[in-house]
Amino acid sequence: MGIYTRTVAVSLVVTFLLFFSASAERNDGTVRVGLKKLKSDPQIHLSARAFGSHEENPPRAYNLGDSGDADIVTLKNYLDAQYYGEIAIGTPPQKFTVVFDTGSSNLWVPSSKCYFSIACLLHPKYKSSRSSTYEKNGKSAAIHYGTGAIAGFFSNDAVTVGDLVVKDQEFIEATKEPGLTFVVAKFDGILGLGFQEISVGNAAPVWYNMLKQGLIKEPVFSFWLNRNAEDEEGGELVFGGVDPKHFKGQHTYVPVTQKGYWQFDMGDVLIGGAPTGYCESGCSAIADSGTSLLAGPTTIITMINHAIGASGVASQQCKTVVDQYGQTILDLLLSETQPKKICSQIGLCTFDGKRGVSMGIESVVDKENAKLSNGVGDAGCSACEMAVVWIQSQLRQNMTQERILDYVNELCERIPSPMGESAVDCAQLSTMPTVSLTIGGKVFDLAPHEYILKVGEGAAAQCISGFIALDVAPPRGPLWILGDVFMGKYHTVFDFGKAQVGFAEAA
Repeated sequence: MGIYTRTVAVSLVVTFLLFFSASAERNDGTVRVGLKKLKSDPQIHLSARAFGSHEENPPRAYNLGDSGDADIVTLKNYLDAQYYGEIAIGTPPQKFTVVFDTGSSNLWVPSSKCYFSIACLLHPKYKSSRSSTYEKNGKSAAIHYGTGAIAGFFSNDAVTVGDLVVKDQEFIEATKEPGLTFVVAKFDGILGLGFQEISVGNAAPVWYNMLKQGLIKEPVFSFWLNRNAEDEEGGELVFGGVDPKHFKGQHTYVPVTQKGYWQFDMGDVLIGGAPTGYCESGCSAIADSGTSLLAGPTTIITMINHAIGASGVASQQCKTVVDQYGQTILDLLLSETQPKKICSQIGLCTFDGKRGVSMGIESVVDKENAKLSNGVGDAGCSACEMAVVWIQSQLRQNMTQERILDYVNELCERIPSPMGESAVDCAQLSTMPTVSLTIGGKVFDLAPHEYILKVGEGAAAQCISGFIALDVAPPRGPLWILGDVFMGKYHTVFDFGKAQVGFAEAA
């Protein structure tokens, strides 16, 4: 939810929306708040937002027998779609369902002063006049997500998460929720768990105030997401530590490289155990609990789609580039031309010293002439750069030139549709390869049943690829967003004190 530029998969047969039902239970100083994942709907709403060290001094394991050390939010799972929980604002408490989102940093809920947005008519609204702890703020605010936007103003009040009461928390009262995104959503708002650096209005996140007010001893929180939709317990969010029951072995820790999102360096991506080479010199990644799928650069997502048989929308620009320049690209790679300079050398990009970039549009006349002359247009640069990576990957495997060009044309057919979604044949799960990510020098595998979302049973079943395309330009990109598909397989620790993220196999 937190990345303002992230891509969202919409208009699919199935939607994973957020639904939250809560229950609270006190047990030796811990609190459990029930969360649910919503049953599928006609659309998917996804938040589309290594070379690190292996930390030898991880956060201490939080033992459920310890008293008063942590606040625990238990999660309910529905179809492995999303995970939610209940909070309350004000005195007496007004309850809201929220997404606990490590990809954003603000807390917002609908305001009683939201009069003209349909979404506000369908969800509970915060009423400041009914809270004895409300303090007026009034500063305006607006947030743009990949799936929608909200606008409103800041207020201050007490926020309750489990048994913890955060005093004087600055949050946004949303007075505008345009579009359909929040109309069809079952959640009311979002509670961001990212860094203050990306907080709109520089408001201190709820997590920061938990620490500042001494409500949590350890500056750590962790997620366990249960991918078995049939289990009563869908997962667990622990504020103040980790629960050793929910992971195996040791966590692999990587340092946060840029505060804002929980961002770190990631190494190469492997398909069926074979390196793609795309991230061998490093990519950036973020761990994002507000994203259902796993998002990555179109170049690699297309290769994954091809390997798993996912159907996307064919790109005519891609086919045109391969038809006109495929052999030239192949010849230049064989002559050991620097790959990053190839597309500028053949005239589809300019080289900025680090990579090829679109030459841009000098004038309307130039643009039209370019389209008429080669049928490629401004999209040729990105298509060319994808072709270079694909051809380079096949050359490493000693494929024949004819087979390489055929393969690249096949990849053109697998480029995700403009909104990034793709579907697969449920009957082919057993034939699909393992897809692996390298983090902190360790390879983290995802098996087909772990990266494919299956909805329905029997002949009515539909399977959706857990991979979605998202292109972020340097210097911030290439960027991967490791959402619930990844965090479901790997227990994730967000260590605020040491500015690091840790992953271990979930148990």
